[in-house]
Formats: sequence, structure tokens, C-alpha cells
Amino acid sequence: MSPLLTSLTTSDTSSKSLYRSLILGTSLGLIALTFSQTAAAITSTDITYKVDDQPYQGYYAKADQPNAPFILLIHDWDGLTDYERKRADMLAEQGYNVLAADMFGTGIRPTELEDKKRLTAALYDDRSKMRRILAAALNTGQAQGNNVREGVTMGYCFGGTVALELARSGFPQKAFVPFHGGLETPKGQNYDKTSGEILVFHGSADKAVPLEDFTALGKTLEASKVPHEMTTYSGAVHAFTDFNNPDRYNARADERSWQRYLGFLAEEYQ
Repeated sequence: MSPLLTSLTTSDTSSKSLYRSLILGTSLGLIALTFSQTAAAITSTDITYKVDDQPYQGYYAKADQPNAPFILLIHDWDGLTDYERKRADMLAEQGYNVLAADMFGTGIRPTELEDKKRLTAALYDDRSKMRRILAAALNTGQAQGNNVREGVTMGYCFGGTVALELARSGFPQKAFVPFHGGLETPKGQNYDKTSGEILVFHGSADKAVPLEDFTALGKTLEASKVPHEMTTYSGAVHAFTDFNNPDRYNARADERSWQRYLGFLAEEYQ
């Protein structure tokens, strides 16, 4: 099978070409209880792919059913950790094949703040590389037998920013879903070629990504006629879904956004 794509470039001209070629605590316990009632058997494995001759190691959680829809999941700025693996498993148990992608490289899982800033800044400054990594992850998902063009890309914080980068590239999918992601549109980019819906979950108390960015994105999507649904949660700060961080976790916002996300997926794939 030929590769799905070789790169996702940042220019409008390349986006047109790409699109044409591709038509071708307690709260966590409550969440676990919700899923245990309907959880199905899954299989999971680490999966390696290369970008610019550098190895990247993702995590693939597969539902125990034929023709399961595909979800690409992008991690936060601390790299692919047990948090993303848990979310991938939760989605696989609901009947989706999920590839939790690696944006940094095999074994690169930063724990120091300065390392997290450096790694994410490098990709913000090199959008072409960011798109090449996304392309490799999509190719990997396709190689597992998934229809990635009918899939969904989601992400947390930094990963939400990356999901919107894929949306702007013109790559066709059902939807692009940032959870408390960066919402600014980079200079020189737009959503004119976006093919798919934008679903945004955001905390009203997020100081890292203020409500002004949320409002600006809504106006931008409306101007570009991109179907979108955007929800804010009162009292929720940045990274409100991170159940491993009691200082940021907001159970109400996490549970409501997760249930709406599952509902959206069910609507798309019913």
C-alpha cells in the first residue's frame, strides 16, 4: 500500500494539492465506573514509525470489532504518557481504534518545564515538521487497516493545538477536537480548506488560553464557514481533564466534555 501522504505543508497551494490527493480521587472512579458498564475487550500495543529517519513510538488501542472508526489522539506537552494511553483504552472500549501518536520521538518524555517548552516551541516554529509527524502517524493508522480519512483527530493542550494544525492543512476527516488546546491561528494560516467539523472544549478560567482566543476562533471558523461546536466550562482551568493533576482537574468539566465527545462520535458513526 502506498503511503497516505508524505507531508502536510503550510501553504494554501499545498493544502489544495493535499486535499485533491487525499480524496484519495473520586471523580476518576466515577469515570471508570461509567465505562466499566459498557467496556469491551481491546488489544493494545506500542507501535513504531519514522520521521526524517528518527524513530517515534505511538500506542495503538484496537477495539474488538470489525471496521471500527479511527481516532488519532495527540498528547500534551509532556509527551505520550500513561494519561494518553488510558484515554486511548477508554475510547477503544467504546468501539474505536485509537492511535495515540508520538510528536517528540521514541523515549523523549520530558518532565522538566524547560524541556517541555523547548520541545513544543521547536514544533511551533517548524510547522512543516509538525505536519510531517502527523502524516507519519496517519500513515501508521492506515497501515493498521483504518480509514483515516473518515477518522477524527483529537488532542489535549499542546495536542489540541496540533489537531487544529491538521484541520488547517486541508486533510479531510470527520472532525478535529481540541480539549483545552491552544486556539490561536498562526500567521499566514486559515481554515478556508478545512474539511471536517471543529469541536472545542475549553475552560472559562483558562489563563494560558484566554476566552479572547476562544471567541476569536469562533469568529474565524464562522467566517470560513467551517461547521463547529464550541463549549466552555465555568471554573475550569487549563488542563482541566488531567485526572492526574489535582490542582487542575475539574471533574464536572471533564465528565461533561467526555460525554459530549462520546455523543458526538456516536452521531458521526451511527
